Amino acid sequence: MGRLFERFAQAVAGWAGRPPAFVLAFMVIVVWGITGPLFAFSDTWQLVINTGTTIVTFLMVFLIQNAQNRDASAIQAKLDEIIRALDNGRNEFIGIEHLTERELMAIRETLERECGQDEPARHLGIERLLGRR
Repeated sequence: MGRLFERFAQAVAGWAGRPPAFVLAFMVIVVWGITGPLFAFSDTWQLVINTGTTIVTFLMVFLIQNAQNRDASAIQAKLDEIIRALDNGRNEFIGIEHLTERELMAIRETLERECGQDEPARHLGIERLLGRR
């Protein structure tokens, strides 16, 4: 069941992000709008689009979340392999995505201090690139 859902989620999420999906959704809205006078802009006519879009949105949240979780796991595995393969890589960074937000912030702050992030000269090149100086 899980593998079937993953394949389905991957296919739908991949298709949903392409122009034909947008065109289809846009055409549904156009047809719905055009039929407004036919149904006298009734409450039922409005309920159809509200219900339809709510259902599609609700289901797409789960499909997109599944795709994002899978992508994040793949990227994390690739980054872990790069760390492991580097001679001077710090293997203790492998798996830090499981730490709490507070622990991750502490690691980031420590790394920024180690790299001289607090030095004003470090940002001059970036500021020039952004046109601030």
